[in-house]
Amino acid sequence: MAGNLFGQLFRISTFGESHGIAIGVILDGCPAQLPIDLEFIQSELDKRKPGQSKITTQRKESDTVQILSGVFEGKSTGTPIAMLIPNEDQRSKDYSHNTDVYRPSHADYTYDAKYGIRDHRGGGRSSARETAARVAAGAIAKLLLKYHGVEVFAHVSSVGKIQAPNLANDTIENLLAVREENIVRCADPATANQMIDFIDGIRKDGDTVGGKISCIIRNCPVGLGEPVFDKLHADLGKAMLSINAVHGFEYGSGFGGSEMLGSDHNDIFLAGEDQPKTLTNFSGGIQGGISNGMEINFTVAFKPVATIMHNQQTINAAGEAAEIKGKGRHDPCVVPRAVVIVEAMAALVLADHLLRNKTSRLG
Repeated sequence: MAGNLFGQLFRISTFGESHGIAIGVILDGCPAQLPIDLEFIQSELDKRKPGQSKITTQRKESDTVQILSGVFEGKSTGTPIAMLIPNEDQRSKDYSHNTDVYRPSHADYTYDAKYGIRDHRGGGRSSARETAARVAAGAIAKLLLKYHGVEVFAHVSSVGKIQAPNLANDTIENLLAVREENIVRCADPATANQMIDFIDGIRKDGDTVGGKISCIIRNCPVGLGEPVFDKLHADLGKAMLSINAVHGFEYGSGFGGSEMLGSDHNDIFLAGEDQPKTLTNFSGGIQGGISNGMEINFTVAFKPVATIMHNQQTINAAGEAAEIKGKGRHDPCVVPRAVVIVEAMAALVLADHLLRNKTSRLG
């Protein structure tokens, strides 16, 4: 199966299925002598792992990562870093009811149509379980970015129609502290409580709900991104849209910018001590596909989880009418666990472009 590679210089390949023995990732291109903090990598996986609160799936996985290669005496060696995450709590019997029946809005039908075979146990490769491997690799990307002073932060900015206010211009450290104080991972405490109550009510009704995650990147160097096909925002968009359940991506002014006049939308340059700044940031920190040194900001929209605990009409593999009801353990809303996935994918894009930019000109 193609499509399991991501990145050019800082490149990952993920493997494994939701109900297989393990999932994992091979990261190639990490520069040698980067300090590799295993506790940090595990802490990132802990933010994504299932069973962490009443508003997430109750599947129990420790997501304990094992580094198999590429690290010696706490530092990267410049060779491929292989990481393995064993699956511990598979309940394949929960999926016996959909062996030959297609679940609405899942990848069941499209997988069958494309490959002629599919793993019905949790969706196989199409399961969001695969994203744990991305988070492990993204944690190393974050370590590389931290070495260069770049900060990546995301939080849940909406659930259903509940919208969090715009983030205050606070430090990443403070925003992170507020976000981790609540199980929905919203950086506004009052909104977080509303979101939690709403998601819990949806869960009790056997239904699901979507939401949005907003991300900010600070201290990004000027010059990351390529001017034609590999624009920085294009690669960020591809990274976000590759995450399970993502249905939308916008950066800077986003779709709202289409309603503005150029005289209002243009970001006026101001003289700065170190480098130029802009009076506004409708560009979202990216101009012409290249970072301009301002804060990069974008928002990712997630659809409701497709598995609901209601009877639904569908078809089976023979094309006959059938009925199905969701079983097993599923998230009523994916966004609380997806925050760290968004950060990981953003970090992988930035790390790749950071290394690529070192070849852009002499000197």
